[in-house]
Amino acid sequence: MSFQRTLAAAVEATGIGLHSGKRVQMRLKPSPADSGIVFVRTDLVPPVEIPISANAVTDTRMASVLGEGHARVSTVEHLMSACFGLGIDNLRIELDAEEVPIMDGSAASFAYLLQSAGFLTLAQPKKYLKILKLIKIEDHQAGAYKWATLEPYDGFKLDFSIEFDHPAVNATGNQAIFDFTKHNYLSDIAKARTFGFVHEVEMLRKAGLRARCRWERHQPCLGRHRLQAHLIYFDTSKPRQKHQ
Repeated sequence: MSFQRTLAAAVEATGIGLHSGKRVQMRLKPSPADSGIVFVRTDLVPPVEIPISANAVTDTRMASVLGEGHARVSTVEHLMSACFGLGIDNLRIELDAEEVPIMDGSAASFAYLLQSAGFLTLAQPKKYLKILKLIKIEDHQAGAYKWATLEPYDGFKLDFSIEFDHPAVNATGNQAIFDFTKHNYLSDIAKARTFGFVHEVEMLRKAGLRARCRWERHQPCLGRHRLQAHLIYFDTSKPRQKHQ
């Protein structure tokens, strides 16, 4: 039987929000069994707690956003990936701004923070969601066909493919498969960095996204014929990043 996990001690970091450009202080704290993962906007009066759940998702355009009433917290995906990859079930995440810091654009920095705090095994068993039959979701909007399936499996396995008309994507692979029983999250997934395209920059700024952040420091940006970026860790880094 597997038991729930939290941090052994609190840990904190300061960074910049990718879309907001705002400085944010983040504090990760241990939490008791069955409390789940909860974001807390400490800059609001009174502070607002936002427990993570599918029902709390309010937006997924260029970032995963959670909301509770008038409060929201955005760009949670890399931190949530690190929590899942390291088996964290219960955690209190305090933020003094609306966006999680982007760090280096991957889950690796968050994984490092969690590991630095250490882990504490709790007395309650872990809870799992078991898929009993095939589920398929399709999206035909915006002229692009997208689909996702959930299938019964003895374990947890991800198979992700991306399609972009871009030589950098075509040359380095557009599919990544990750099985948690066979692969290592820290070495195979956590370091994959988010990416974007040069031609999208102005569109994003007009939409109020990445308007004030020096996003090129944190997010690899694909030009038409070259990668304008810092280090990409894997040949299949782009589809692997979608596992986060």
